[in-house]
Amino acid sequence: MRLDKYLKVSRLIKRRTVANEACDAGRVFINDKQAKAGAEVKAGDIILIKFGTRDVKVEVTSVQETVRKEEAKEMYREL
Repeated sequence: MRLDKYLKVSRLIKRRTVANEACDAGRVFINDKQAKAGAEVKAGDIILIKFGTRDVKVEVTSVQETVRKEEAKEMYREL
């Protein structure tokens, strides 16, 4: 799955366009490498998102095309 779509579906970032902008600005990393919006995400990857003063680091536990809001948190584990 594309990184920008994963960030939206997992609700780490609310909108896909915002996820695209964060990737273009160099604020999203997969496994310690700067990632573009089209990068592939798979289970076991570590994603780091830099939100201004706060960093969010998560491990991808599952990749699903669609999930309900309540189940979105099950797609990743915070580190």
